Amino acid sequence: MLSLSLVLQHPNKKRGTKKKNTKVMEVERVQALAIGGLNELPAKFVRPAHEQPENSKALEGVTVPVISLAQPHDVVVKEVAEAATEWGFFLITDHGIPSPLIQQLQKVGHEFFLLPQEEKEAYANDPASGRFDGYGTKMTKNHDEKVEWIDYFFHLTAPPSKVNYEIWPKNPPSYREVNDQYNKEMLRVTDKLLEVLSEGLGLEAKVLKSHVGNEEVELEMKINMYPPCPQPQLALGVEPHTDMSALTLLVSNDVPGLQLWKDDNWVAVNYLPNAVFVHIGDQMEVLSNGKYKSVLHRSLVNKERMRMSWAVFVAPPHKAVIGPLPELLDEKNPAKYSTKTYAEYRHRKFNKLPQ
Repeated sequence: MLSLSLVLQHPNKKRGTKKKNTKVMEVERVQALAIGGLNELPAKFVRPAHEQPENSKALEGVTVPVISLAQPHDVVVKEVAEAATEWGFFLITDHGIPSPLIQQLQKVGHEFFLLPQEEKEAYANDPASGRFDGYGTKMTKNHDEKVEWIDYFFHLTAPPSKVNYEIWPKNPPSYREVNDQYNKEMLRVTDKLLEVLSEGLGLEAKVLKSHVGNEEVELEMKINMYPPCPQPQLALGVEPHTDMSALTLLVSNDVPGLQLWKDDNWVAVNYLPNAVFVHIGDQMEVLSNGKYKSVLHRSLVNKERMRMSWAVFVAPPHKAVIGPLPELLDEKNPAKYSTKTYAEYRHRKFNKLPQ
């Protein structure tokens, strides 16, 4: 995805709720546009013909891997490694996250986007000045100057030293408690997935976690809100991109829209209640020296209904040095990727420079 987690990463600057930036206040929110009752999509949202969903339809009848974590450990390792290698994506079930907690997470996120516009603007971010955390729109512009049909809210949830509660929504009042609880579950599931993915590479269970920062690993919450769109066949919620992160763990509401690129075709991902969508990100592809694939994906929008998703990016701290794991390299398997800090990787991806 153009910068799939480009969207979610930020330079770890702490900030309080400072005076509002008037430039930020002028940003045109997609939700406000949609509420205004558009019949026709503004030109800046109309994708080039080859990108339009009506001209790049997904294959019918292809199902993505669904993996139950309740299976025997060796079966989980095998299935996850196969899915990460062949798809770069899979759904997990029986993950132990209580379904009422997922429902609460979605409820408080939805309630934030129902607040009056002025109240939401108090949390406006300012990507131009390096502040990605908060309420935002149009995080990425591609070379054609097209923009995506999405508003979002972004903030870190781990590690504690990087969490800035000042920018978290005060309304609804339960937002912080619910997200703190969900973060604990995400940390637990992340540990499990990193162990399984390590073993799938033939390594000790703790190897991958040690390379993405151990207890300094960053979890970044991005709530994606795609309002009803008057001409969804011409627009994209998020354009094709891979995520910068090591992993992305996502839950969505019941409005489908996520599509993956596989074998030269788009494949639609169907909604599965309480399942967690797992994306392999760029850092995992690099660490595995290309065995695990960072999945190219995009998001479509809906004419009648709001689509929402809650993506948690699992990313190394900026100072972490990421390259192919030495244990996987030999004369027959040389490094396919360069080694650099995650900060340098982010800089290159944001600016569309070669890695």
